[in-house]
Amino acid sequence: MEGKARIIFPIFATAIIVLVASAAVTFSDIGPRGDFVLRWLSAFLIGWPVAAVTGYVVMPHVRHLTEHIVALIEGKHGDA
Repeated sequence: MEGKARIIFPIFATAIIVLVASAAVTFSDIGPRGDFVLRWLSAFLIGWPVAAVTGYVVMPHVRHLTEHIVALIEGKHGDA
């Protein structure tokens, strides 16, 4: 991924993941209460920046690890 896409992708990817995960965890914790949406959005607003920063930091390492594992699976030895 190059240029602006490298910046924009983690923002949207983490937003979607945290939106779904925070809904699931919030629902698991409190169930269908009247303040569910407020608590869900609160969890989302806390979790999303954490996930976005984590994504920016770990994405290059995860990409390299993935390339290395794929190379091992395909029988290509050496640094990927």
